Amino acid sequence: MMAGTTNALQKPVQLSGELEALIGKGPMTRAQVTSKVWDYIKANGLQDSKDKRQINPDAKLGAVIGKDQISMFKMTAAVSKHLS
Repeated sequence: MMAGTTNALQKPVQLSGELEALIGKGPMTRAQVTSKVWDYIKANGLQDSKDKRQINPDAKLGAVIGKDQISMFKMTAAVSKHLS
């Protein structure tokens, strides 16, 4: 990495309205977004009880990542569609 550049995780990004409704007002870094989405998932018990890698979205999270169960790996990609 070149001196003076920030990596993508540290660069503040704008959040969509749906994402802001879930984790609060942006801009935030991608790392903060991911952390806050996980805080929301844990606080609301949205990890599948049998397979913790699966997320069962509630209405608020579903507005961001879709209503169907999703793996934690696909969830990150779904969330990034709400960043600009």
